[in-house]
Amino acid sequence: MTVPEGTQAHRSDARKFSVLRCAVLTVSDSRTAETDESGRYLREALSGAGHAVLAHDLLPNDEARVRAQVEAWLARDDLELILLTGGTGLGSRDRTVEVVTPLLEKEMPGFGELFRLLSYQEQVGTASILSRATAGSARGKLLVSLPGSRAAVQLAMERIILPEGAHAVRELRR
Repeated sequence: MTVPEGTQAHRSDARKFSVLRCAVLTVSDSRTAETDESGRYLREALSGAGHAVLAHDLLPNDEARVRAQVEAWLARDDLELILLTGGTGLGSRDRTVEVVTPLLEKEMPGFGELFRLLSYQEQVGTASILSRATAGSARGKLLVSLPGSRAAVQLAMERIILPEGAHAVRELRR
């Protein structure tokens, strides 16, 4: 695929944000620090790409606790990217999207659309419609809510977040 000149220029300019300062939150009733493969993968993938993971936590599917943690991270001046994994399905305890969406100042519908397309094509077929993955900006930061599956998290990181994260942060700074 040929990338338009304007997009190339944006990506080039985004290199000044090549080291993103990040936080990772796993939302799960069943994972522990030892079994949190998705959160661990996110931290390792970010660090492996040269980004700084300044905070991480694991919380149960409790809206008040998740909201308090996300709001605390949004208040920090040293973070640019906040990633959440878990709680994006249709289950009765899946409430991460309900926490994240009201905090977004600008939604990025293309993130969820592209994630579900890639998920459909490469991983789960029509079950991709069950994902409510979402992203957008909140208080000058990029906020991304992903499914809890390690495979889904890896797909989002490799195909969307790592290639476009710095570009998105650059746009937030304009």
